[in-house]
Formats: sequence, structure tokens, C-alpha cells
Amino acid sequence: MVSGPAQLVVKLLYGSGLRLMEALRLRIKDVDFQYLQVTVREGKGGKDRVTPLADSLAPVLREHLEKVRVRYQNDRQDGLAGVGLPFALERKYPNAGQEWAWQWVFPSQRVSADPRGDLATGAPVRRRHHLDPGTVDKALRMAVAKAGLGKRVTSHTFRHSFATHLLQRGQDIRTIQELLGHADVSTTMIYTHVLNQGGLGVKSPLDG
Repeated sequence: MVSGPAQLVVKLLYGSGLRLMEALRLRIKDVDFQYLQVTVREGKGGKDRVTPLADSLAPVLREHLEKVRVRYQNDRQDGLAGVGLPFALERKYPNAGQEWAWQWVFPSQRVSADPRGDLATGAPVRRRHHLDPGTVDKALRMAVAKAGLGKRVTSHTFRHSFATHLLQRGQDIRTIQELLGHADVSTTMIYTHVLNQGGLGVKSPLDG
């Protein structure tokens, strides 16, 4: 079974229909516990979108963020550079990377060099990046092997499950399109195959 931060990431992939990098790039300000929603910034196609945050995941995520806050406070005391921001924002608000709202929801355990360096001086900068996607992928591979599953499971499998399970519950295709961030509904339509399983969705009389 997947554990630790990787487990939370996987639950977000399934519970909110996120791509792996969308989950890893979430910042504190993108999680709204009051309205139980997650805002994805600049997803595929460069668009923002809002998707639900599972009610059952909220308290676990709150507990996780309390631990993240402790690490954040230690980083500030140690004088570590703030998190990286998009170029335009970092130039306009050079200190925003040190604010709590901009921190990663899933920070890396390690501090590493920022290849961009300091945008003003070009000097080397060490900062805390978000969790490496390889960490989640490795945890998934180990869990799948331990469970003895015969099917291939990747981080994207949970996003597919999010869509297919919503369809099975009667959610309309246009809403699912918006939640997934698909530009074209034809991309979302691939999930309708689940409604036609077993001979156009007809239940065999033998099972009755």
C-alpha cells in the first residue's frame, strides 16, 4: 500500500481527477477547505480550472499541511530561499516565494540548487522544490507489485478512474470535461466505453 505524502498525492489524483504534475505543483493557496475545492493553475493548455476536494480527504490533508508548516518555518529560520515562482511573478514580487500561501503542498524532503539561480543577480540559489514525480511512481510500482495485480497501474490510472466512476454515477459528460480540463469533449468521450461493457451495457440474464 502507498503511504506517506505519496498516498495523499494518489488520493488527490483519484478524488480530484488531477494529473500527477498538477498535484505536485499545487500551492497552499490552491486548496480551499471551506468550499472543498482545488484550483489547478496553468494545467494542460495553460488554463486554470477548479475541481472538487473530497470531504474525506480534507482532515488528512490539513494534518499533512501542519507538518509542512513546521518545515516551512524551519526553512525561514535557516534563511533558505523561498520557493520558486513563475518568472514574471518572481520579478514583480521577489519576496512572495517566502510567504506561506505560495509554498508547495507537497514539498521535497531535500533542498536542491535552482538551475535558474537568483533572477536579479544570477547567483546560485538553494531552495526546496516540490516532491519529485519519481517518488510517487516508485511508491506505486512497489504497491502494485506487493498487491500482485496483473494489470499495469500508473499515476494516470487514477485520473481515468475519477472520470469513469463519475460517468457510472450519472455525471454529465460536459461537467467531467471541465473537471478534467479537456479542451475538446471528444477527448472526454473515450471514458464512455465503460457504459458499454458487457454487450452494450446489458446485464446477462444468467446473472439475474
